[in-house]
Amino acid sequence: MSTKWKLFSSVSDKKAWKNFGKTLKFSTYCIFHPFDGFWDLTREKRGSMGAATFILVLTLITRVLSIQNTNFQFHKVNFERVNIFTEILGILVPFLIWVVANWALTTLFDGKGNLKNVYMGSCYAITPYPLLQIPLIFLSNFITEDEGTFYYFFDYLSLVWCVILIICAMMQIHDYTMGKTLLSTIFSIFGMAIIIFILLLFFSLIGDGISYFYSLYKEIAFRLY
Repeated sequence: MSTKWKLFSSVSDKKAWKNFGKTLKFSTYCIFHPFDGFWDLTREKRGSMGAATFILVLTLITRVLSIQNTNFQFHKVNFERVNIFTEILGILVPFLIWVVANWALTTLFDGKGNLKNVYMGSCYAITPYPLLQIPLIFLSNFITEDEGTFYYFFDYLSLVWCVILIICAMMQIHDYTMGKTLLSTIFSIFGMAIIIFILLLFFSLIGDGISYFYSLYKEIAFRLY
């Protein structure tokens, strides 16, 4: 069977789409019943990587829409200096580093979740962000600055809700107590800082190496020609 035919079959597979819709819908159960939801997400296989990735992509799109379409009274943006790709990477890279850092740390401290579980749980935990932010984008264009209290309340609620859900997700996925979960979360944040430092150092060394060899090439070319 050709690759093109396999791709067509997977896209047209009604059973796969039904399962995707079912696992995506389960995200709404997780955000209102986090302890049962995140336990069933991995233990009962009620989540999927497809739905998790869709939620992550939807969150990134929501961020871009928020920058472009939120009323300037509530979200002041200098469009001449905004780079959409930078904004996307500003969310995506820290998110992926969090997944790796948490998985690496909890592996050393008897965490039950694997890398897939941590990724899936973290993606499902950020469901409130697009659910609240998308209506807020439209709402911001119909309310006055004096009515902005409602906007800011739900804006902060979307972020706080995500943080709480991530903590609950890690607690259930790794089968930790609340105290151990909070401790592992703090150490995961330190782990993120270490990973970012190593990445910056790595790319800095790569940049210095490229500059050195380019300067060497220019020197040789100058002497030969």
